[in-house]
Amino acid sequence: MERASPRLFYDFTLSRLSELVVAEGEKPYRARQLFEWVYKKRVRDPELMSDVSKSYRERLKEAFSFALPEVAARQEARDGTVKFLLRMGDGSLVETVLMRYDYGNVACVSSEVGCSMGCAFCASGLLKKTRGLSSGEMVGQCLVIDDFLHQGNERLSHVVVMGTGEPFDNYDAVMDFVRIINDDRALGIGARHITVSTCGIIEKIRRYGKEGLQINLAISLHASNEKTRRLLMPIARGYSMDDLISACHQYVEDSGRRLTFEYILIDGINDSDENARELASLLKGLLCYVNLIPLNPVKEKPFARSKRARRFADLLLSRGVKTTIRKEFGTDIDAACGQLRVKYGGGNQR
Repeated sequence: MERASPRLFYDFTLSRLSELVVAEGEKPYRARQLFEWVYKKRVRDPELMSDVSKSYRERLKEAFSFALPEVAARQEARDGTVKFLLRMGDGSLVETVLMRYDYGNVACVSSEVGCSMGCAFCASGLLKKTRGLSSGEMVGQCLVIDDFLHQGNERLSHVVVMGTGEPFDNYDAVMDFVRIINDDRALGIGARHITVSTCGIIEKIRRYGKEGLQINLAISLHASNEKTRRLLMPIARGYSMDDLISACHQYVEDSGRRLTFEYILIDGINDSDENARELASLLKGLLCYVNLIPLNPVKEKPFARSKRARRFADLLLSRGVKTTIRKEFGTDIDAACGQLRVKYGGGNQR
């Protein structure tokens, strides 16, 4: 392999790694062999890869970095939720969260360092985006959580890309990420156990629907009408509600997959009976369900949690909209996206 700055191993899909090793004069099986060592056997030191020749192990050490993000801070809640503040190779700080459901262990992964979407209720936007994360930096978040779970003979079973950042603003890296973690030779997370969330970049929703993936899509909606969405989400000033819903219908037609709409309930803003009726009308005929989310209050924001979640859900259900109320996690720690990173001052700390 050529002598150059080591590249992060986790940035490579199996197909790209195969192309690389073949270009370096190796057989394609080398890529599968390396995936097996790194992901299945959890060996990240080439010196310990016993069926790899000594000369090739030396080349691997020169060509790749196998380092995982450093855990800069960790918070554990009474309900088993664990929030990690991870330091990337350049010093950037990123949050990722382990959530425990009865159906499995879920990693909530960040896709960017900071966020520029500026949603009015969200802590992530308190620190603006400085860069997108690479696919390998996202894989690294999952590996940190999976290693943590492995200590208790558990494993990571589900992944949601719903942490800090707008995933479709970092589209290509996110697509490589989901392909890596879905690969049976890597983490083997089932496609239907992976969800990518977007606040509504329409052209990427249309593109995503044509990817041929079984990976879930969630839309951060948070409003039942144009006026309220523009109040809460600056992206709505560039993408109308009508255009967004049209793109969602196209996605369902192209992918055959059901959509999830994320809806944070905010007291006196989007939680009235009229809001529920508007939302049901907006989503009529669309293969979807609504996930109602209790607001995690952020001290820098003026919004309060709604007390009408059950009433709102019942109104949607009565109008034929499948609806759930999300289980709350980490209420005794910095639960909202971005809060722990803000507490530590944001990026580039060493």
